[in-house]
Amino acid sequence: MAHIVHIDEKWFYLTKTAQNFYLSPDEPDPYRPIYDSQGLCIFDGKIGMYPFIEQVPAQRSSVNRAVGTLETKAITSITREVMKDYMINRVVPDLKALWPLTEGTNILIQQDNVRPHFSDDDIQWRAVASSDGFNIHLMQQPALSPNLNVNDLGWFRALQSIQEEEAPMNVDELVLAVLTSFQKHEPMKLNFVFLSIQSCMVEIMMQRGHNNYRLPHMKKQTLLREGALPEDLEVDNNLVSLYVDYCVDAGLNEAMLPVILELMKLEAEQV
Repeated sequence: MAHIVHIDEKWFYLTKTAQNFYLSPDEPDPYRPIYDSQGLCIFDGKIGMYPFIEQVPAQRSSVNRAVGTLETKAITSITREVMKDYMINRVVPDLKALWPLTEGTNILIQQDNVRPHFSDDDIQWRAVASSDGFNIHLMQQPALSPNLNVNDLGWFRALQSIQEEEAPMNVDELVLAVLTSFQKHEPMKLNFVFLSIQSCMVEIMMQRGHNNYRLPHMKKQTLLREGALPEDLEVDNNLVSLYVDYCVDAGLNEAMLPVILELMKLEAEQV
């Protein structure tokens, strides 16, 4: 997972609202940083946060501003062209500037399946994604699996809590508060989320591809204090074998072939 970048979109609001959900007794719950040899963080796992906003002249005068004054407005219609512009002119340049070359330059960017996202074979995208010695490709987040995106799994919730401490009064203050919360978020807490996503992957394998499981709790803070926090989670070989058999029986032979070949390669290296 050291070469996968997760992207996602989220609305941040000036006012906080509450919402209640009621479940029947038997209903299931709804659904990395890099350090050098001296212990200094040389990559905190964060690429960037990019507000979808634009400056629009005020159409009429008010007690707060004169007609024609530029106001910050949210871009409420996120089209494919808007997404491609942000990816090509903002995300990728920052990614190339921040990426530690010790991790290699073959990078996957995981995006969800919303319509504004574009395909990996887009001509403009490929020209940028394959330049400067980088080999960047887009991959799709598995459908109906919000826990397989670090942003939805815990990152956005953490940012929201930090942002709400600022109590912004307008859109400009809101944007500043969100960007500030992005900078203030600690790398180790982001690392926790990447460990959580691996736990979710194990749970999904145990549930044979379903997402009807409770979020696992590793007691990561305790493990960190004891110096026992793992960098990656190990997966039981029997579980892997059972899941591969399940996928083959379900007719997913083509999708599972790269996984099977990789497992065979790892087993050969261990021997």
